[in-house]
Amino acid sequence: MTTAFDLNDDSLVVIVGSGAGGGTLSQELAEKGIRCVVLEAGKRFERSDIENDEWKMFSKITWLDKRITAGPTALTQTSPNLPTWLVKGVGGATIHWAGVSLRFQEHEFKMHSLNGDIAGANVLDWPISYADLAPYYEKAEAKLGVTGTKASGLPYHEPSSHFKVIAEGSKRVGAHCRPAPLAINTQARDGRPACQVTGFCMQGCRFGAKWSTMESSIPKAEATGNIEVRPDSMVLRIEHDKTGKVTGVLYVDKAGNQHFQKARLVAVAANSIESPRLLLNSASDMFPEGMANSSGQVGKNYMTHTGTGIYGEMPDTVNMHKSPVVPGLVSTWADNDPSRGHVAGYELEILHIGLPFMSAFLKPGGWGRELANSLANYENMAGFWICGEDLAVESNSITLHPTEKDQYGLPIPVVYKGNHANDTAMIKHSNQQATAILEAAGATKVNVMDRYPASHNMGTNRMSERPQDGVVNKWGQSHDIQNLFISDGSQFTSSGAENPTLTIVALAIRQAEYIADQMQKQMI
Repeated sequence: MTTAFDLNDDSLVVIVGSGAGGGTLSQELAEKGIRCVVLEAGKRFERSDIENDEWKMFSKITWLDKRITAGPTALTQTSPNLPTWLVKGVGGATIHWAGVSLRFQEHEFKMHSLNGDIAGANVLDWPISYADLAPYYEKAEAKLGVTGTKASGLPYHEPSSHFKVIAEGSKRVGAHCRPAPLAINTQARDGRPACQVTGFCMQGCRFGAKWSTMESSIPKAEATGNIEVRPDSMVLRIEHDKTGKVTGVLYVDKAGNQHFQKARLVAVAANSIESPRLLLNSASDMFPEGMANSSGQVGKNYMTHTGTGIYGEMPDTVNMHKSPVVPGLVSTWADNDPSRGHVAGYELEILHIGLPFMSAFLKPGGWGRELANSLANYENMAGFWICGEDLAVESNSITLHPTEKDQYGLPIPVVYKGNHANDTAMIKHSNQQATAILEAAGATKVNVMDRYPASHNMGTNRMSERPQDGVVNKWGQSHDIQNLFISDGSQFTSSGAENPTLTIVALAIRQAEYIADQMQKQMI
């Protein structure tokens, strides 16, 4: 079913972005009978576009518009124009993800209450609790088809050789390795087939077994007749009337033509870089510091996750790629235990990387026999990606370059990210534990990677109880502008130690209920 709405229709909800937040919100609203236009900066991909080839998929789907990496970390030198590793296309970052679907832990919503003020950080409690979100986590698990959950009824994936190696090493050091809850079907479900375990599927599943809004939410939303998706539509700014109420968005299409789409409500779900960038680019006489920015917090408190990759070379073949991307987790240190020398926790996520990416990230710019010998040992490698809580720090931020502009005429974003002392302590502790597990499993050499461009991007438009502390309230609604919402990971108040997608989806389901209720009551 093809739906087309008029640019002058001011009864519509306009959603900017089509990933975990925007795609989910569009489906939830459409199924409630609310008509929406989804504006997506990138093109529309089909399943036939997906290949099990890391570099081809990188070139095909990655957001490569110029950005500047800033801050005192190695990433500023190794990836000066690629601070993040995100997708530009319908489906957004739900195309490029491992499918790991973890709930936040209860304490991660209350980091300030738990740990108090932390020097150099800007830690805040969420205005919601785990109990508030728990029912929506269950709905999200059902929607995504998360393995090992009651909501989906799907069993976990069978343990791979990679999983078994890590599980044995964990057991020997007194840690526990468990199967990862994944949004990758183990049985045919919800119109999607079971995983074929072909590997190299982080950047898209060519069978459709892995959940994405491209495969699931967007087509379902369109089937209602209440959604129009406009790919290749880059939003330039949000407009408002003399009262400050949002009236619509100005965007440019593939041909370079500008259009103004009127709206009753605008929901921004363009990720933690583009969402604050859009608000800052929407500055006006009424909002000189950017839209929804009376607190000065738009673009601030940018969070990724603390950690990196760590891989051991085993005596025998592991073939880690013959597995889901993340077959298991070690959650032994995911709690908040300051006696370790840092607050908050981390997950050790068993992660397979293909040889092309391993070559790029094992030692960026490296050369010589030692590196060559390690790469020759690729089939014997086993290891982790470490996913640790990244504390909110105000100076970690998204700002607009003062002079340089992109192909749309917009100031390019400057992405500044430094490490807090807590990050440094957590990296030290997690590297020690990961090394111990790998060595207990028999590793003869352990390789520790530098950080690579972030795929988990959070904060920059955070939730807060008080307007002066953040950008949106507990519903993701702007403190300043009633008909402006944030619907992606930029509304996160803390990063947690978990992959963000499940929480973004749960928040979007919850937000859709609120928006529908408020629209029905004529409150927005």
